[in-house]
Amino acid sequence: MIKFARYEKNFEKEGITKEAQERLLASKVLIMGAGGLGSGVIMNLAAMGVGQIKIIDDDIVEESNLNRQIIHKYKNIGRAKVISAKDWVQEFNSDIKVELDKINLNELNYFNVIQGYDIIVDCFDSYESKYMLNEIALRHNKILIHGGTQGFRGQITTIVPSKTGCLACVMQKPKIFKEEHLASLSPVVNVISSLQALEVLKIVTGTGEPLMNKIMIFDGLKSEFKILNYAKNIACEVCSANER
Repeated sequence: MIKFARYEKNFEKEGITKEAQERLLASKVLIMGAGGLGSGVIMNLAAMGVGQIKIIDDDIVEESNLNRQIIHKYKNIGRAKVISAKDWVQEFNSDIKVELDKINLNELNYFNVIQGYDIIVDCFDSYESKYMLNEIALRHNKILIHGGTQGFRGQITTIVPSKTGCLACVMQKPKIFKEEHLASLSPVVNVISSLQALEVLKIVTGTGEPLMNKIMIFDGLKSEFKILNYAKNIACEVCSANER
């Protein structure tokens, strides 16, 4: 029995329709990473009423995470992030089905992880992992909602195989990835993760215009959003090669 009373504010005036809410409740979303971005995405999807989520992360909760990873509690320091995240969801909205994998995703173990999910939300904090996920999503025809933050800035775009360019079209994949330790600020992380959840809402319900072939840039220092258009690079070594 669907408890529509919980979600009635979603489909009041200028919200989504009741039928769109039903699509949300029947949807399945794969969340890659249960850190800062993952926390915000999980929180928003649970509040909106996405019926099933799967959370992937191989890390444990540390005290230094708590400045922006808002679903993890102090008492969960030392526990697996996926378990801490599942506990939060079940306490907040027990109607949502939660799957999890405590796994370091790579090219050898990803196949079973992504099965049954057509929407992937990129909440990884490593750009090397983000480019790998971009390639996996294209290879298996999955919609990918990319998000990333660096200090006061963040970005988001939605990648749809055969319809949009990909992450490598927007930003050429580096030959060598350099590890940088940049600040992760809760307000910036929350802005980007909320926008990622909004992209899920738009894709699942067919409401509004997803950020397809558009990348939204947020500058927290200037309180400014910019949208930059991009197109598929016909010479892209990832999406164009994948289609060939």
